[in-house]
Amino acid sequence: MKEVMDKLFLSADDYLEKATWRDIAVLKFCLLALGIAIGCMVKKEYRKPVIQLSLLVFLATYIPLMSRYLPCLQERFECKEN
Repeated sequence: MKEVMDKLFLSADDYLEKATWRDIAVLKFCLLALGIAIGCMVKKEYRKPVIQLSLLVFLATYIPLMSRYLPCLQERFECKEN
């Protein structure tokens, strides 16, 4: 099983090396649609914990992503001003 997972992760790395930002955007919209579809199926009694968990995951992933992206953005704008 480990070998299969290693191959899956390596193939994902290969794909991301070739992907453009548009490919990643489409992937994100696909996952967003899946998340919305799953969220619509959650029973009303479980919605609050599901929403809380999803917000926690969002913050736990968004903050590190932005901490890596914002310096790149700043660098790009500094190069244009000079």
